[in-house]
Order: sequence, then structure tokens, then C-alpha cells
Amino acid sequence: MQRIREGKVIVAGEEIARAGSGLCLFLGIARGDTEEAADELAQKAAGLRIFEDEAGKLDRSLADVHGEVLVVSEFTLYGDCSKGRRPSFSRAAPPREAEALYDYFVERLRNTGLKVATGKFQAKMEVSITNDGPVTFILDSP
Repeated sequence: MQRIREGKVIVAGEEIARAGSGLCLFLGIARGDTEEAADELAQKAAGLRIFEDEAGKLDRSLADVHGEVLVVSEFTLYGDCSKGRRPSFSRAAPPREAEALYDYFVERLRNTGLKVATGKFQAKMEVSITNDGPVTFILDSP
């Protein structure tokens, strides 16, 4: 997850999603990930205090700053580059399973009241973001 000033997704030359100041979440779904883990990660992402207060301390959440979210599916996060010169994606969930959990995660984020924009699952996307900070964190399921 990256704190952003803005972000957008373009597919086949057409802008399909845009988010203002908030977070860009690059979401990879691994084999064995569950709805329970998605629930926890959505709540964590929504509530994580990673935005500055008046004193410059990271003490505000997305809700506190009225932030927006751009969620982009990215199976390459589970690319294993430890052997050879071509990544293995065997840890990534199969597309049908991953898409269902991706949609579930997005819905859970929306249920928190946040404005959520998304990329297009399994599409070749051009993702443009303007980092804010940069501030980047990794959230992972157990």
C-alpha cells in the first residue's frame, strides 16, 4: 500500500478508475488466502494511522483525512524470483479464486464508508500514481 496524492488506471487507452488523496493498494491474492484474512486486511488498511496530524506525526487514518482508495489487482506480488531468471507464480491464487477474494476485499473496504476505485482484474493496466511521501507499507495475511 502506498500513500498517494492521486492515482488512475487506464485500460486499452481509456481511464477506468481514479482516486484522489489517500491510498493505492496493490492487492495480490495468494493460494490459501481467506475471507477472514481479507476482512482483517481491509479493516487494517482503512484504520491504519499513516497520515500526518497538525504536528506532523503519523496519527490519522483514511477516514480521518477523508481519503480515497485505489485498489489494483497484482498477482506479480507473489512472483518468486529466488531460482533461475524467470519468476514463478505458483504461490499466487488461481484467477477465479483470486478474483472472488479481490471483489470481496473491495466490498469490505467500501463497507467502511471509504470511496474505493478499482482497476480491472486480469487486464493489462497502466497505473499512474503520485506518491505522497513516499509512504509505503506492506500488509500481509498470516
